[in-house]
Amino acid sequence: MRRLLILALAATAAAGPAAAETRYLAYDASDRVTQALTQGVTLEADRGLFGAISVRRIISTSQRGSADIRRGGPDAVRRALPAGARETSVYAIAPEGDGRGLSRALCPGSEEVWLVMGRVRLGRPLTLHAVGRWSDGAYRYCVQLSYDWRGEWAMPPAPTVGDDGAPVGR
Repeated sequence: MRRLLILALAATAAAGPAAAETRYLAYDASDRVTQALTQGVTLEADRGLFGAISVRRIISTSQRGSADIRRGGPDAVRRALPAGARETSVYAIAPEGDGRGLSRALCPGSEEVWLVMGRVRLGRPLTLHAVGRWSDGAYRYCVQLSYDWRGEWAMPPAPTVGDDGAPVGR
């Protein structure tokens, strides 16, 4: 019996990465502050074998741009959240490419920026908190972003096209 359980767990662990599927989860801004910073976002995420969703990229759904995010960060990020915040998953915004612009928009003047989000669930609203680290080493809370569920896409969103046929944001 013990040997059978060990074999089952090993098979599950080996199948985990292979069974993961990429999903594109779209959200619309639900308040004025969020609308001022982003009209909406799409999360590129992996859904694991048991349904857990891990985010790896955040894509602007209103303009051309995306930023890679990596799970993990210092505990000081969570301590900087306002009282009553229930979100606990910390993601570092990669400073390469559009990540730099996103970081500057969310936490102007900071050297590094993290997003803290709750459990991502299909069909549910999403709250993100931005926390930055400044040159003095202090972690400071920057902004809360609130989103309403929009839907799920089979592929990432296409760039928005302007009247002249060129992608917007170029």
